[in-house]
Amino acid sequence: MGPMGGMMRGMMGPAFEDGFGAWRSMQAAVRLSDGQWLTFATALPQSGPPFSWSFLVTFAVMGLLVLIVSAWAVRGVTAPIRIFAEAADRLGRDVTAPPLAETGASEIRAAAHAFNLMQSRVLRLVEGRTQMLAALSHDLRTPLTLLRLRTEEVENSEEREKMLATIGEMDSMITSTLAFARGEMLSEPRRRTDLSALVASIVDDMADAGVSVSMAPAAPLPVECQPSAIKRVVSNLIDNAVKYGERADVSIVRAPDFSEVAIEDVGPGIPADMMEKVFQPFYRIEDSRSRETGGVGLGLAISQSIAQAHGGQIVLRNKEGGGLRAALRLPA
Repeated sequence: MGPMGGMMRGMMGPAFEDGFGAWRSMQAAVRLSDGQWLTFATALPQSGPPFSWSFLVTFAVMGLLVLIVSAWAVRGVTAPIRIFAEAADRLGRDVTAPPLAETGASEIRAAAHAFNLMQSRVLRLVEGRTQMLAALSHDLRTPLTLLRLRTEEVENSEEREKMLATIGEMDSMITSTLAFARGEMLSEPRRRTDLSALVASIVDDMADAGVSVSMAPAAPLPVECQPSAIKRVVSNLIDNAVKYGERADVSIVRAPDFSEVAIEDVGPGIPADMMEKVFQPFYRIEDSRSRETGGVGLGLAISQSIAQAHGGQIVLRNKEGGGLRAALRLPA
């Protein structure tokens, strides 16, 4: 505001007749810097409503246009965020997922390029770790083979059997460790599979082998999965239920947001403070490391890794009447 405007004081107001909507005149007065007043007056419409139908329609159309443009602008801003969120979710489940398309504004292209670089580094890290473990596995098996050959020459049969059992356990640990490392890079393609039929085939095969397992009838339940990997998880959960809980009762649960393969037993269950620890690699509840009492402690870790790679998880819960309920939960 200039110096002249800073020296001016004014007032303005309408003259009404018969209430709002019947303006007759408008007067405005501005006080100049020398103390004199400059007055303006104008005549307003003598009749008619202040808000005509044409005005209301125009206002509604303008409001609708503003709403559409605002929605388009907000969508343009949030769409890249949604794309990055989906890409991050895919990366958490599969490090070999396709990279992001580096298109759009310069900022979006830069962010997508940085995300793709991060994904490639993570993939190289996982591949390097797998190759390292594979090399270690190969190198360790050579001395184990020599030990096994030398053990065969031990005359004391009892000591020979103990030594062979220890060597076998070491070999099993090496194999399980390598399988756990490779579990994050499953190459099996996903396909639409009837989960009920897949689980039923596992139960039938294990029952034919003399395993105490049964399954409740279930309707067909198609899911997108890696069948061999899911078969490994279900087989491991059933094996644990039979080993520690006498028998396994299998059922299929269908929910709006997920599909679930539940395996229940009648064993002692798991202490509440160990529910999360049992998923840690090489963790076992019992102190013994004998293969007859539970292997090397990688079964649940591998199973949870496979479940999470499918966007699901394994949920453990002690039953009120005794026993453990282990459930493989997959997204619907």
